[in-house]
Amino acid sequence: MAEKATEKPNKEPFPGAYLLGLVITLALLIVIVAVGAGLPPAISGLLVSVLLGLTVNPKYALGFLSAGVLAAVLGLAGSEPQVAWGGIGLILSSLIVWRFIKS
Repeated sequence: MAEKATEKPNKEPFPGAYLLGLVITLALLIVIVAVGAGLPPAISGLLVSVLLGLTVNPKYALGFLSAGVLAAVLGLAGSEPQVAWGGIGLILSSLIVWRFIKS
């Protein structure tokens, strides 16, 4: 009787691709937070949320849009410029992802 192949095909484009993606993502996050920490609160909230919001999977963009609206409303209500502008940045980046990036 012939043996059946039980190995599943590897979904990685090359060995270690997911690990490399993790390292790149963490490095970008550290750079974004380091740069954002040196800026005024409103600008850093907007910058960090726009850059991180552009990495959202398009099928979750509507949820992030809702979270951005909630953050903007709560930030404005509580006089927190970083949260308010972060919410606005999340709204903008979610709209960009939802409109221009295909899943």
